[in-house]
Amino acid sequence: MTHGSPGDHLEQNRRYWDEEAAAWHGPLARDHWSQAEPRWGLWATPESQVSLLPDGMAGMRAIELGCGTAYVSAWLARGGALPVGIDVSEQQLATARAMQAEFGIDFPLVLGNAETVPYADNTFDLAISEYGASLWCDPYQWIPEAARLLVPGGQLVFMRYSALFALCVPSEGPASTTLLRRQFGLTRLDSQNHVQFILPHGEMLRLLRSCGFVVEDLIEIQAPRPAHRDYAEVTADWAQQWPSEEIWKARLAG
Repeated sequence: MTHGSPGDHLEQNRRYWDEEAAAWHGPLARDHWSQAEPRWGLWATPESQVSLLPDGMAGMRAIELGCGTAYVSAWLARGGALPVGIDVSEQQLATARAMQAEFGIDFPLVLGNAETVPYADNTFDLAISEYGASLWCDPYQWIPEAARLLVPGGQLVFMRYSALFALCVPSEGPASTTLLRRQFGLTRLDSQNHVQFILPHGEMLRLLRSCGFVVEDLIEIQAPRPAHRDYAEVTADWAQQWPSEEIWKARLAG
């Protein structure tokens, strides 16, 4: 993939979420919204373990890029932040609105994509993504957009599959103990009905720096023992030995 290629992934991923994935993510929304402590990613890693959210969120203007059912925005709102959620899927946003009504938490929800956000420059203090834009959008589009949206000193936090996972996962079935892809040129993973994006660490570092970010942390997640389940794409045993997901924390210079 070239970084300037047409955004064919946007429509493909919108269809995937509206027509397939929203049906099995929707039933999970209530559990996420009701959590007293945020738990992140596949292995429900507790916030107390990773400190993904910034301190002093009261009054912080935040945007969740690829919000899905917007439970991360709900966690932010409970912490006193002023979140906005944007997502390409009407079905996901419909579930998010139902959760807002059920839990009595209100914040703007925008139908759109995280590569072109309809807000002005320097609008937000925090941009955040948990398996949203961080996985489903072209990083050479959404990360510069996050930089545009943030004030100087603003924070970018995102969670995604790890680069090692991307090198080891086949087109079908769980991650292998064998390298199945080349690291050089790793950017875009095309499936039959959706597209995901994962950059190697060096390329991600260079991209973040080129957009004015200073990387503050990279947390590679280990699955707990015992783990609550396996997934079609990765087993708990695999993720107890190698990181299947990672958290990046960066701050916009200035």
